[in-house]
This record gives sequence, structure tokens and C-alpha cells, in this order.
Amino acid sequence: MTATAATLEAVPEPTPARSVPSAAHHPAPAGYDRIVFTGFMGSGKSTVGALLADRLGWTFLDLDTEIERRCGLAVPQIFAQLGEAHFRRQETAALASVLGRSRIVIALGGGAPEELGNRLLLEQTPATAVVFLTAPFATLYDRCQVQAATPGATERPVLADRQKAEARFAARLKHYERIADSTLDTTALSPEATVEAVLREFSQS
Repeated sequence: MTATAATLEAVPEPTPARSVPSAAHHPAPAGYDRIVFTGFMGSGKSTVGALLADRLGWTFLDLDTEIERRCGLAVPQIFAQLGEAHFRRQETAALASVLGRSRIVIALGGGAPEELGNRLLLEQTPATAVVFLTAPFATLYDRCQVQAATPGATERPVLADRQKAEARFAARLKHYERIADSTLDTTALSPEATVEAVLREFSQS
């Protein structure tokens, strides 16, 4: 897809590509130059994305991490100091930039598909597969709670109010489903098994 980003503000150079050499890379999915993971918090987008990139010999990029690099602030700080509107502008600019790269696996932030501009970028970029990782809200919430207890874990203020988090999950579902080329329920899948499922899916397409 050609990102129509003429109006997007100038940004720093993109994050250097990260790839892990392997003697046995899996053949790249025919017809695809980019695989993008979407889904709610706790779905495993970053973990699965990094593992898949390693298997393919591609590079991996977490979009929220890229936004933090561009802004020089952590995501919660961007929201608190600069506001959500600023964060969303940076998100769209970052997405437009990284979608211009090939042989890359991208993990989106959970709220990225809510923005029309982001959905259009994903829908209009050729050779791009979007994979929606899903599970019941209770499963995702429990995973997030475990992650939050890990030293150095990313702050997730929305987890403080379970009811609000569940409402946000429900509101985002339609956007995840709309942009997805493939949907995988990860309830009973390890990250490694999820990677295998993605590889099977696109080997058959």
C-alpha cells in the first residue's frame, strides 16, 4: 500500500532493523512483504511477532516502542503530558513510515485500529497481511495481570478498572475484525504454537 502521508509531520529516522540470523529460516509467505499483528492487550502481539520474525529471518517492530523512540517518552507519559490526540498523530505517522518497509513483522498497539487513518493505511498497503490474535476478555485480562506483576513491566493504567477495560475490548472488536486477513484464537496456544499456526495459515493461502 502506498501510504498517503504527505501531510504527516517530519519524524526521526526509523528504528534500525532487528533480525536474528538463523540457519533454518522458514520460507517467507508467498505474496507478502509485511505481517501485522493486531489485538487487545494480552493477546501476545509483541511476543508472537518477535518469534515469527525470527523464524522468517525478517525484522520485528513494536509500533508503541517506535512511537516512544520518536517522542522520547513512554506511552503513558505521552498520554499524560501531550494528550491522546498527539499520541494518535504520532501513531499514524509511525505506521505510515514502517509500512514502507518490507520483510517486516509489526505489532500494533491495541487502540491503533480504532483510528480510521490507521485502518486505511493497513487496508491500502499491498502485500500486507493483518493477523488478529484474540481470546476471551477474561483470559486477556488475566494475562495482563500476570505481566503487570513482572519487574520492569510496561504501565497499563486501563487495567485498574476491569469494567472499563472490558468495555474498551468490546468496542474495539469490530475494528480488529474489519482489518484482519486472519483471526487466531490464542486461548489454548503458546506463543510458539501461535507462530506455527500463522505459518500454516499463510503457507496455504
